[in-house]
Amino acid sequence: MIKKYTCGTPINTEAVIKTFQSEGLGSFPFEHTLTEDKFSFTFTMEPDDIVYGLGEAPRGINKRGWVYESYCSDDPFHTETKSSLYAAHNFILLAGGKNIGVFVDFPARVRWDIGYTRQDTCVVTLDGTDFDIYVITGEKPLDIIREFRAAIGKSYVPPKWAFGYQQSRWSYHNAEAVDSVIENYDKAGIPLDCVYLDIDYMDSYKDFTINDAAFPDFASYVEGKREQGIHLIPIIDAGVKKEDGYGVYEEGKAKGYFCKKADGSNFEAGVWPGVCAFPDFLDPEVRRWFGEKYKTLTDMGIDGFWNDMNEPALFYSVDGIEKALDKAAALKGENLDLSRFFNLKDTFMGLSNSQEDYSSIYHNIGGEQVNHQRVHNLYGANMTKAAGEYFEREFGKGKILMFSRASYIGAHRSSGIWFGDNHSWWSHILLNLKMLPSANMCGFLYCGADLGGFNENATRDLVLRFLALGVFTPLMRNHSALGTRDQEGYRFERPEDFRDVIQVRYRLIPYLYDTFVKASETDGMIFRPLSLDYPDDPVARECETQLMLGDECMIAPVYEQNASGRTVYLPEDMTFVKLSGERVEKQELKKGLHYVKVALNEVPLFIKKGKKIPLCKPAMRTRDLKWEEARG
Repeated sequence: MIKKYTCGTPINTEAVIKTFQSEGLGSFPFEHTLTEDKFSFTFTMEPDDIVYGLGEAPRGINKRGWVYESYCSDDPFHTETKSSLYAAHNFILLAGGKNIGVFVDFPARVRWDIGYTRQDTCVVTLDGTDFDIYVITGEKPLDIIREFRAAIGKSYVPPKWAFGYQQSRWSYHNAEAVDSVIENYDKAGIPLDCVYLDIDYMDSYKDFTINDAAFPDFASYVEGKREQGIHLIPIIDAGVKKEDGYGVYEEGKAKGYFCKKADGSNFEAGVWPGVCAFPDFLDPEVRRWFGEKYKTLTDMGIDGFWNDMNEPALFYSVDGIEKALDKAAALKGENLDLSRFFNLKDTFMGLSNSQEDYSSIYHNIGGEQVNHQRVHNLYGANMTKAAGEYFEREFGKGKILMFSRASYIGAHRSSGIWFGDNHSWWSHILLNLKMLPSANMCGFLYCGADLGGFNENATRDLVLRFLALGVFTPLMRNHSALGTRDQEGYRFERPEDFRDVIQVRYRLIPYLYDTFVKASETDGMIFRPLSLDYPDDPVARECETQLMLGDECMIAPVYEQNASGRTVYLPEDMTFVKLSGERVEKQELKKGLHYVKVALNEVPLFIKKGKKIPLCKPAMRTRDLKWEEARG
């Protein structure tokens, strides 16, 4: 059962698509405090209670013991010290002595103190007093999740080819570089469906433009890649370059479609192209306008996109950098002592994603000027919604691949997400795994991390182990940053090991796709913590390095350097399967702890008694798979 509690005049986030009768705070079931500018509520947790949720967030599956913030943040250092990442997914589920779900539909900052200040107490604080809160009760945690998912709408289902292996890098800067990637993957016999185009495919980093010197006759080039079975996936950023004669900027300026400052002038900040204006995606008219700009690329044959930098990420604001430069100029020739030097340093370090800058932005919402801080968490979601609305109007559902960095619940209906700029760290294999069920709870089924890690230099064994987890994630993309070690599979010694792992993905695609569609249609989860399936098993309740997958199996990736295997807990008798290329090895194992050996070119899988996982023969492209083999 879902009950809705409303305070003030909430901004309609469109996260919930079902209609619920609102109740006042007089019947709100939690102890709460309302002031002029904040609202907080508190509940007590029993020692054995688990708190799930918050979607894309740092730390564990069980969220107890830390303080989190829902505030979309451009932060590439995903360490345990952080409280927020790129998304704001305001759903938590208390499971244990009582089962209660809470969705805080509020697009400004929310602070979740889940046993951080007091071990037995959760305190949720909203930076505002206009909100809807939905409280969901049910007999079992999975019942609550299903009811919440039904309230927020069906999850986006991408085209089938989007389940193929995808290769990205910042940056394949011209056609020759892209061709080289495809040729080398083909030469190594490693399947591939997509190659990504990062910011260098554009003309001077301008959205919806092509660098003709790097990609001459782009439409013909795209067509040629499609004939090879390869989909090119370009990036689109939130900032629109301020440049006379650039059509998108000129049109947006003329129609008043950009975010404003308090004085009515356009808010301007630097990103990749230099000074940019930022479309006001909170305005439906602006969303329709911006969404139709994707036509420039779809007309050239592009059928997949990733939206980036849409928290929004700001390198600096025009006002902010002028103040900083003035401050530096005033100190020229001065003898800077410790405090004055670090004060100047902090001034420049604080230019990016400044709270002062965010507070100076205004949106047009129904004719009212609304400060950005009240709706910060909706910006990236509405950028992606602009694209999704256009794609559905023009092509129908499920024809275009679309995923985003920043997101809010509700965006799951039109796109997937990736988990942002992670690192080539062993700990990030587990961080990826732990985000999967949390994202699923919030409706984001098409999701995944940058396999091998985006930042820093990857090692061969790290990439292989990361890929062995990525075999099961709907988005299977290898992505790395400028200046880091190349981590395409064919770059390393014994590329046949990469072939073996990625072929396993292609053998599983029909099963994974069917599992995905079923989860979308039934408001279910692809990935679940063991504790949801085995709530009375004390070991399963605390297991955070394994996940249930679909109704049939469990995954348990190897996540430590130089390890030849791992210890795995089986909550029931299972068949241990090692998959490598077209090779399949099986071993029956009893319930309990086992150490299993897993070679670098093997993918471990544990299948429940009485269940089967269909496999097809691998192919170099998803279009060449014999789906009927797996479904026969």
